[in-house]
Amino acid sequence: MTDVTLSNVVKKYGPVQVVHGVDLSVAPGEFCVFVGPSGCGKSTLLRMIAGLEETTGGTIRIAGRDVTHTDPAKRGVAMVFQTYALYPHMTVAENMSFGLRMSGTPKAEAAEKIADAARILKLDPYLDRKPKALSGGQRQRVAIGRAIVRGPDVFLFDEPLSNLDAELRVEMRIELARLHKEIGATMIYVTHDQVEAMTLADKIVVLRDGRIEQVGAPMDLYRDPDTRFVAGFIGSPAMNFMTASVVSPTSMSVPALGTTLSPGFALPGNAGTVTVGLRPEAITLDPAGDSHRIELVEALGGVSYAYISAPDGTQMTVEDRGEMRAEAGQRVGLRFDPQHLMGFDAETETRLR
Repeated sequence: MTDVTLSNVVKKYGPVQVVHGVDLSVAPGEFCVFVGPSGCGKSTLLRMIAGLEETTGGTIRIAGRDVTHTDPAKRGVAMVFQTYALYPHMTVAENMSFGLRMSGTPKAEAAEKIADAARILKLDPYLDRKPKALSGGQRQRVAIGRAIVRGPDVFLFDEPLSNLDAELRVEMRIELARLHKEIGATMIYVTHDQVEAMTLADKIVVLRDGRIEQVGAPMDLYRDPDTRFVAGFIGSPAMNFMTASVVSPTSMSVPALGTTLSPGFALPGNAGTVTVGLRPEAITLDPAGDSHRIELVEALGGVSYAYISAPDGTQMTVEDRGEMRAEAGQRVGLRFDPQHLMGFDAETETRLR
């Protein structure tokens, strides 16, 4: 197992800088996920590790070796892309062995590696088929198998599930988690889907505008975000955000909640506004109240999500798991524990603690 270290890594396209001094350590055997919105630099950063993008500044080390300007083929990495990139005229076995043949690997050794990869990925029945006879999930497993047979130090995945439908994405997430557990390799995975990040990662790196916003274990980021951006990005449905007015050093008024309260975080000394956040599952609908109007109910079986309008016009989402579910058009009150509120500076968006 191999570690990956990035030190003050920078990427520029001419005068435009898209990655700003990234420092990151990925431990041996860790499943690290880069997550963030489109254009945040996550794929660029992954391609820099792979050697497919030139690094403008800083250092990239793999297994202690400085590979910043090393040829991609000599970095000890294998990359799986969003597109399967399989040769349509070759069988599954031939696609998986192509790189081995090009590198002059003996046939017996190549056959053994293909058999091992096929067993891990449950591709044994499909080795003689061509890609057109496979489902999307099976094709992606072939692409992963092609990476496995190379025996890389580090696996790199660039949004490998985004071309699959919802059911196949769930299936492949399970496959990838099982694969990581079985082979124990270091994996770095890029996605814009925070559900994928939460379910797969040992460590999540949240990126924003080419900078690391926060790094941590999935539930650590969920429970203890450092910024409003991380709080809003991690968690599904997203956190509800409201504007609160500071009334005193220990209390604030939250019009969207229809109350004045003392929060569990320090308020700024000067009177003004702060942003407060409350997750949908931390709110309970009160059918005896009438302060909020339900605009839409998304019924998903075991859980429903009520989309409501607050008295000040703020739009909110509330998770509803009760036996008697709310209905659109109904007026309700809200119950919540003030200790579940998170506060963020209105200007810097940093967490108030």
